[in-house]
Amino acid sequence: MRSCSWDSWVEQSLSKLESLKLLRSLRPISVDDSVEEEEEKHQIPLLLQQHLETFDGPGPWDRSSVEVQIAETTFQKWLHDVPSTGRIANLEVAEKLGMGPRGSALICGYTNYHRSLESCLAELKKKEDCLLCPTGFAANMAVMVTLGSISSLLASGRKPLEEEKIAIFSDSLNHASIIDGIRLAERQKEVRVFVYRHCDMAHLNALLSSCTAKKKVVVSDSLFSMDGDFAPIADLAKLRQKYEFLLIIDDAHGTLVCGDNGGGVAEKFNCESDVDICIGTLSKAVGSQGGFIACSKKWKQLLQSRGRSFIFSTALPLPVVAAAHAAIIVAKKERWRRKAVWSRVHDFHALTQFPISSPIISILVGSEDKALCASRYLLERGFHVTAIRPPTVPSNSCRLRVTLCASHSREDVKKLVYALSSFMEFPEKAIKNINTIAKL
Repeated sequence: MRSCSWDSWVEQSLSKLESLKLLRSLRPISVDDSVEEEEEKHQIPLLLQQHLETFDGPGPWDRSSVEVQIAETTFQKWLHDVPSTGRIANLEVAEKLGMGPRGSALICGYTNYHRSLESCLAELKKKEDCLLCPTGFAANMAVMVTLGSISSLLASGRKPLEEEKIAIFSDSLNHASIIDGIRLAERQKEVRVFVYRHCDMAHLNALLSSCTAKKKVVVSDSLFSMDGDFAPIADLAKLRQKYEFLLIIDDAHGTLVCGDNGGGVAEKFNCESDVDICIGTLSKAVGSQGGFIACSKKWKQLLQSRGRSFIFSTALPLPVVAAAHAAIIVAKKERWRRKAVWSRVHDFHALTQFPISSPIISILVGSEDKALCASRYLLERGFHVTAIRPPTVPSNSCRLRVTLCASHSREDVKKLVYALSSFMEFPEKAIKNINTIAKL
């Protein structure tokens, strides 16, 4: 069930913007002959169609994402925290079309390639439409700032009353981009912010029940990047039915990893229709760059008219867009990749008995010095596992974050576990596994 009240508020906001001549539209520039009509939204640009190929299993090229050879001098620089440089690869799209029109999407930076990627993402997330942003950070900022502008639009020039303000309920461990977006919206003095304890639905329920605001929004990461745990999406969906709030999730770490089709955490827990707005990034499993907001057509129109981080940013360059589009198409077809990821999660759990639930494995170490020492120890044994330190995490909760992917093998996991056993304590049930690995 979609919130009828929110649909009405969005429509009123759009009407107000139209009356002020502030409603903006996107007009894709066709940079090749691949798209004849806007209605052909699922058509893949010709240059992509000619070169897409999928496979039934991993190829030797897959190892390049997790296994690299570096010069001894570079390795020593890494060990001693000395910065090193790298080279940038070009794509065929760049050779044929250049970087594309360079400008904001509302001016001249929006092409048929951008439109096709938006349609592909909307289909993946089971939403009407999608809006591309330069980064996932910008996507969250655009959503939060847009929310912060709704009260003033509906108040028609007067200061919104307290009960007319939007109440935003945010998980305490949400990503920095959500937090910063909310802070910026707060400065507009038209939102009220409530932070609920991490994944604590009883606390969220109490806050919702005592809030008198009519316009309520709940925003949460779907898979938390520093702890590796899932938000209770099913419970959030039940509360949404009860309070009719707008549910927004940031599915940065779930997209293409969770769900049979790669639709993300909402697909995994069968809650896609309960999520009103799904924010994501193209820099994680997609392996490219950029952010996106999957939503209804009306929400897209409002976001592209009020989301300042979208309006005033240069659109993504064509090679980046083409690479992201190709990656999504390939990943949807190559389902074995998702199966491989979750097999590695199972392997790690079976060997260590750690209570993990996702490919993001957070290993708490404590002090910054301990985390850096542990990271350096693993690097010497062939594993690039960076130390996560303040301000990303609170003081004395520094950690190692392991991210498993389809390109890792079972042997990789065994070797990593053995390396970790040198400075970590494992549950008693795992000791036998560690000893077995040591004999190999």
